[in-house]
Parts: sequence; structure tokens; C-alpha cells
Amino acid sequence: MYKILIVEDDSTISVIIAESLRKWGFEAELAADYSNILSDFNSQQPHLVLMDINLPYYDGFYWCEKIRNISNVPIIFISSRTDDNDKIRGIIGGGDDYIEKPFSIEMLITKIKAMLRRAYSYLDMSYTTISYGDIILDIEKSVISCGKESAELTHNECQIMSMLIKASGKIVSRSKIMKYLWDNENFIDENTLTVNINRIRNKLKNITERELIITVKGKGHKLNEN
Repeated sequence: MYKILIVEDDSTISVIIAESLRKWGFEAELAADYSNILSDFNSQQPHLVLMDINLPYYDGFYWCEKIRNISNVPIIFISSRTDDNDKIRGIIGGGDDYIEKPFSIEMLITKIKAMLRRAYSYLDMSYTTISYGDIILDIEKSVISCGKESAELTHNECQIMSMLIKASGKIVSRSKIMKYLWDNENFIDENTLTVNINRIRNKLKNITERELIITVKGKGHKLNEN
């Protein structure tokens, strides 16, 4: 059974979400200490986190970054903020999706199920690592390495890199990447994908000192054959 940690300080909303998740067969836990969400995260060890942005003490962006320092567990922001800058900030900080309030429980459940399916699909795979030249991607750990150097990837970064490696140097269109990552086009835009691609580029440069992801204007992205 998948466990979901709900970080939402509005008790009415958090209880409704928790009850709905349990009806769908999930284990739902509510954050207890908003001054130390990291403690709740470590004690609960959830498979996915629902994170509000407006929280007591520190906001959701802060706690997302703290969680990302120790885990690649999927994080879905749930917020009444509708500004695209907040969505971009959420992605830069390591979030995997963003749902605007008010939202339907059906949509939330759909997104959670899709995210869990993609995040933990490696459990049904006969292998957990793939490679391209001297680059090795550990899908289970969301770690990419080259020789002795390595870097941790977020869930979405790992999925993007997996698509590019499996394409074996062929172009993968941006629309194909976005369709694979997100089911709801309300969250999909060029900026969020660009942010993810740039984050991967920077991490790859740190471990290889090479430009590995090539952008083909008007077509998409591919891995450098050199």
C-alpha cells in the first residue's frame, strides 16, 4: 500500500483529502509538526508528498528543498497560487507536479496514481540501470554517473534522461516528453520543461564537463553522440 504524506495546514481540506485517499486504498498521513516537516517526512517515509505552499513557519518551497536534499520521492504541490512564477519556482525547487485549488478529488487521485505509477514502475522492471556511452543512469536510485562522478536527479529529471538514453542519440520531441511526464495540460508548458532540461544539463556538466544534451530547434532534444 502506498503511503501519502499530506502537508496542508487547513484541517478541513487535509481531512477531506485523507479520507478520499483512504477510500481509494492509499495510506494517508497528516503532517503534525509544521515547524519541522522534515521530521514528519523521516518518521512516515511516504511514497509521495502533497505539499501546500502557504504554511506556518516556512513555506512549501522551503520544505520541498529540504526533502530534496535527502530523497527523490515525488512531491505534488497543491496551492491556491495561480502565478506561473510559483509553478516554475516549484519545479526548480524539485517539485514534480502542481495542482491549483480548488481542484476535484477525482483529478487529484488521477494525478497521484499516475505519478506513483511512473515513479515506482522500476519495481516491475528486470533491470534498473541503463547506459549511453560512459553515462550510467540508475533508475531505481535516480542517480546518473560517469566514472567516479555522480549526481542525484529528481523524478522528472530521471524520466527525461531515461527517455533520451533509450532514444540512443535520436531526437525526442518536446511534446512527447511533456506528454510522458504530465497528464494534465494545465501544468504543461515550455518553461517547466526548459527548467528541467537545464537542471539536467548543469548536473551532467558537473560530472562530465561535456555538453551532452543537444537541442534541435523546432524538433526537440537528443544526446550528443560524441
